[in-house]
Amino acid sequence: MARVEVSGFWLDRPVFVTGATGLVGGWLVRRLVEAGAQVVCLVRDWVPQSEIVRSGMLERVSVVRGDVCDQQTLERALGEYEIDTVIHLAAQTIVSIANRNPVSTFETNIGGTWALLEACRRSPRVRQIVVASSDKAYGDQEDLPYTEDTPLQGQHPYDVSKSCADLIATSYARSFGLPVAITRCGNFYGGGDLNWNRIIPGTIRSVVRGHRPVIRSDGQYVRDYFYVEDGAAAYMLLAERLAADPGLRGQAFNFSNELQITVLDLVRQVLARMHCDVEPEIRNEASNEIRHQYLSAERARRHLGWAPLFTLDEGLDRTVAWYEAFLRQSA
Repeated sequence: MARVEVSGFWLDRPVFVTGATGLVGGWLVRRLVEAGAQVVCLVRDWVPQSEIVRSGMLERVSVVRGDVCDQQTLERALGEYEIDTVIHLAAQTIVSIANRNPVSTFETNIGGTWALLEACRRSPRVRQIVVASSDKAYGDQEDLPYTEDTPLQGQHPYDVSKSCADLIATSYARSFGLPVAITRCGNFYGGGDLNWNRIIPGTIRSVVRGHRPVIRSDGQYVRDYFYVEDGAAAYMLLAERLAADPGLRGQAFNFSNELQITVLDLVRQVLARMHCDVEPEIRNEASNEIRHQYLSAERARRHLGWAPLFTLDEGLDRTVAWYEAFLRQSA
């Protein structure tokens, strides 16, 4: 886990996590459990290779089986487990899937957000809610880096789903006084991402199997990559600060290493760590994706006292090591 002291805030605190079987969810649950929280996870699908299952963390938490769009199930869970803090990660996160299946993406990312927030509004014991949005909520912008005052203007299915969910969260804070704050992070990477069409896990698996890695785009798309353990720590920090300062309700915070990395440069950094000199196959097939994105994290530094725990080099080292071990074990 990350090199940071965890505060006593979480000791015995009932925490509800959606999206626990996803990339960030597994690391977040581990961190919460190690901090002494009483964690309750909403789980829709059983994913045996997910980090939360493989690490044994799922056996150390309470599990509610259900869909994030099922408001009745959410209300029951929040009430029966007397939840104090909610961290909402559940989402359909793959851009290419959103392009093929926009309705299911809208249902999960938008409908799931309002179902959760409405359940929280009806649950008086809930005191902090952190909703995970994304840098994609900003859509395509001419002025970079994105700040939290940049308009939300997604145009393609995934981006629109995050813009809408983000605005809904703000609406519940402004209209109903719900204690909700919003995170907007760059592209997450790290061990545990089993979406092999994503660039980092796909590249590592290709090298391990002796294949050329594939880049779906032209390799020149610029992204802001954010290590998964940093994301887990940032969500917890925001919940703590929200508990101490009601003025943070309805506010959004960017979390980022504030780097601009092309896809091709990222792949070459991964290949160098794996001592592989093969050239990736560049297919130039990407569509409905934003060309250039990166975030300013100045507000988080100033108002939350936040700083990343890992550099890009450290995050990539840990990520490559995780996948090499995972793929050896799977083989």
